[in-house]
Formats: sequence, C-alpha cells, structure tokens
Amino acid sequence: MTQPSQQEQRKKEHIAIAERFYRQPEFARDQFAGVRISHPSLPDTTLASVHLEQMLFNKTINYPIYINAMTGGTNQALVINQKLAQLAAHFQLPMAVGSMSILKKEPELATSFTTVRENHPEGLIFANIGADHPVDFAIELIKLLNADALQVHLNAAQEFAMPEGDQDYLWSKKLAHLQATVGQKTPLIAKEVGFGMSASTIAQLLALGIQNIDLSGISRTNFIEIENHRRKTALISDYSDFGLTVIESLLERLNVQQTLKQQPVITFASGGISTPWQAVKCLALGGDLVGMSAYFLHLALHHDLDEMMTLFAAWLTEFKGIFAMLGCRNVADLRQLSLILSPELINFVQQTDLDWQQFKQQR
Repeated sequence: MTQPSQQEQRKKEHIAIAERFYRQPEFARDQFAGVRISHPSLPDTTLASVHLEQMLFNKTINYPIYINAMTGGTNQALVINQKLAQLAAHFQLPMAVGSMSILKKEPELATSFTTVRENHPEGLIFANIGADHPVDFAIELIKLLNADALQVHLNAAQEFAMPEGDQDYLWSKKLAHLQATVGQKTPLIAKEVGFGMSASTIAQLLALGIQNIDLSGISRTNFIEIENHRRKTALISDYSDFGLTVIESLLERLNVQQTLKQQPVITFASGGISTPWQAVKCLALGGDLVGMSAYFLHLALHHDLDEMMTLFAAWLTEFKGIFAMLGCRNVADLRQLSLILSPELINFVQQTDLDWQQFKQQR
C-alpha cells in the first residue's frame, strides 16, 4: 500500500483534529452573545414574504449561505466533498473547495476536487489557492473546476505554527498581480483561515484591487492549535487570544467604511458560525453572505446524504423563520434593525475609533 505524501497526510490530520475541536464544549469567547438585535413585537410580516435568493457572480443562489473551504487531496476528502456538493446542489448554495495547492506536486489527486463540479454542475464553485502561487497555476485550477471565483487564502498564522510551514509572507505584490491578471476574468476572494481581519488589512486588500473579502474569524477550528497538535515539539506560547472574531472583523469592516468611504463589494462572513441565529447576527452586522465549514464537515462525517439534507432543511427553515419573526423580508431589512453591543464590544469599537452611533441603526 502506497504511503500518503506529507501534504496528503497533513490534510487527513486537519480533518480529524478539526472534528475533535468541533465536538469540544462551546467556544470560550462567545462572540455572538455580544450582539443583540432590538426586535419588533409587531413584525407585520409573513413567512411567505421572506425572499432570500440573490445573484452572486452572475448566478442565482437560494440563500445567503455558502459551504466554506474545508478539504481535498485525500480519499476521505473525495467522499466528503461529493456529499457536500450534492447538498449544495440540492439547496442551490455556493461551495468552496479546500486548498488545491497539493495538485502542484500530486495532480493525480484532482478527483477529490473535481467531484464538486461533477455533483454541482450548474452551481457556484470557488477554487482555492495560497497567496504564494503563480498565475499560471491559479488559471489551471480555475479551469479544472470551471470555477466561478477563486478564494486566495491568507494563512500566515497557520504557516507559522505548521511544522513544515513556509515563513515567507511576501504576498502583497503577488496578490496585486493575481488581481490584475486572473481577477479580470474570475472574481478573487481574499480569505483568512480563521483569525479574522483588521481594518488595516481590509483597507490594504482594497488598495490592491481585491473587492471580495472573507473575514474568517477565530473559532474552535484554530489552525495554530491544529498545527500545534501536529508538531513533535509544541509551541511554547498560548495563542488562544490571537486574532479577531468574525463579529470584531465585521466591526472593523465598518471602520473602513467610515474612514475610507469604501467597503468590499461582497463581504463573506465566516468563522465559528453554526446556528441560524448566529448567521442572522452576522448578516445584520453587514455581512453579505455567511459561510460555515466545521458545521458542514460534522454533517458529512456523521450522516448520510438524506440525513444531511433533512438536518440542513430544518436549519434553513429556522433561518428563514427568524427573518419573519424580526419583520424582515430580506437581508437589507435586517440591516435597518437597531443593534445593541455588549460592554466588551463597545470597548472594542472605542479603541478602534469606530463611530458606532453611525452604524447602530443602519449598516
């Protein structure tokens, strides 16, 4: 039996460790409890009036929800991606594949990624690549999936902790070149890998021409911790306080809007989201779409396709019901509701010079 390569083995370990973290008690930093929505007791709406479908990259999606990047490059990943793509096709959701960098050295593993397009032939598919790869390779991966967009993951913290990680983070010029070439035909999405984005990072990406940003805040799927589990010698420091949550990152996005009068064309909000109520809060705070990874991975690992569809249908029913309960017919209506921040988040916005009064009523 052929031994898996170092990259393939790493991907297998990522799945196992991420699932172990997902099954742990609730994430200590309850970021979502810090945002409260001032609800109407007379919503004057009906469930039938709620319409959540929208256009994204010239295709229609049924909900502002997407299956975010997870895996690929192993036999187990092929099965997972096949099930997730079938789920995405059934509910007409976008889906991102995991990092495709492994195909540079092991192109024979391509089927673990191409199964997504095969099982979601008309849907929105995002290819995924690291910021350090050349334009030709990015184009090759886009063609392989007939991808509608390309996620470019920014994973300096993960590389720092990874036993075999790259310590060269000279990415800005490469991103600008990628945007000026590939980005003219295929939308680019700059994506963190679970540590959130500051206002300065968002502003820098906008200056590079990147208009679509996935904030990807910290959660139980912490890639410093995941890579630390893979090290023979553990890191000395505790990095549990490293990074920003998706809520803090959404506030930083508002900070950019306030100071630069600019904002991403599309803000993808992800990082620690698993419930409909958490998703609604992220949309109310300014996210355009909400992505989940660990939630969907857990479904795929523990349920057959029919069970996955039943469970996620219930998730979507509750999600849509929250809109009606709040008197909202769509995401734009959500952003008209007044939000109340916890003292901790108010402290955060004060330290980052965000004028919350400007956005508490409308984002």
